[in-house]
Amino acid sequence: MFDEENNLNEETTNLNNNEIVDETVDNQNNSGVNEQLAALNDKYLRLSAEFDNYRKRTLKEKADMLKNAGEDVLSKILPVMDNFERALDSIEKSNDIDAVRKGIELIYGSFKDFLAQNGVQEIACTNEEFDADVHEAVTKIPVATDDLRGKVVDCIQKGYTLNGKVIRFPKVVVGE
Repeated sequence: MFDEENNLNEETTNLNNNEIVDETVDNQNNSGVNEQLAALNDKYLRLSAEFDNYRKRTLKEKADMLKNAGEDVLSKILPVMDNFERALDSIEKSNDIDAVRKGIELIYGSFKDFLAQNGVQEIACTNEEFDADVHEAVTKIPVATDDLRGKVVDCIQKGYTLNGKVIRFPKVVVGE
């Protein structure tokens, strides 16, 4: 009986020691998990802050780009404006209408070249087949010959494309 009590006491002591060891191991595992959780949480916060800074920076860059997008085009058009100012001065001083006309034609040519360099093209429309996707019909008029029927007879206002996209439809008169 005494041996049984000793065995029972030893088993209880072993169980208590095992529980203490298990609790210590659990506490060590918990502290490792807590450290890992803290590290991952810190990494998440830093990544979130970095993304937020990236988003703000790209929004600011986009706003600046939109604000200054026309700067290049406008700086290239300034010489045409200078030519117009010179032409206006020469109109007041000159009596030679032909010279003034030639100067204005030169300015018109330089402005047309400027538009072409920036991708703006005039839409050809007179004597072309009427196309509702490209032309805007203002009116229809009767025509003398059948070959002008359904064609553009007159262009009231020119149309333009920018890099292949219509930015202003030509206003036309269609023969019927």
